[in-house]
Amino acid sequence: MRFNSAVILAGGKSSRMGFDKQLMRIKQQRVIDILISKLNEEFKEVIIVTNKPSYYNNYKNVFTDEIKKKGPLSGIHIGLKKAKSEYVYFTACDMPNVNISYIRYMKEKISKIKVDACVTKYKERIEPFNSFYNKRLITSIEQRLRNDERSIYTFLKNRNCLFIEEKVARKFSPTWDMFVNLNTKEDLQKYIKGK
Repeated sequence: MRFNSAVILAGGKSSRMGFDKQLMRIKQQRVIDILISKLNEEFKEVIIVTNKPSYYNNYKNVFTDEIKKKGPLSGIHIGLKKAKSEYVYFTACDMPNVNISYIRYMKEKISKIKVDACVTKYKERIEPFNSFYNKRLITSIEQRLRNDERSIYTFLKNRNCLFIEEKVARKFSPTWDMFVNLNTKEDLQKYIKGK
């Protein structure tokens, strides 16, 4: 049960998109339904964390933030609490590309060592999603959220993390498409045209 859970965060404000990103469609299919289908190939449990649970009446693993209005770190918090496995994979509803080979690579790396998280470096920053987090982080995330400290990057800098170098990740995704997120209508249209 170390790597059986995946979480899709679907609770953002979607202000740049102009409509709720949870409703994004590609060829008549909701992006989040595409994600669920792909993640079900690799994980026994797929959880949705959302501020609109009514969008998912036919789906059982749906939760809302326990600590409200604190951004994505709140979603990671509740996802870790509700997931059954020790390590939990996180992505977001506006990240349409699931790279199973890279997910398996991360699983393989962290199966050999004890880390709090496995995230990918991008230049001087990190990619907080398409990443794994360990359930042991729940208490420390709670403390940060209670102090209104929301930065995932700052939080992870002080943890025992496996940071995968960009050049290694690009072997799996040369164009970095596994980290693409659709923030605007233009992003969505461009993505659809490229399909």
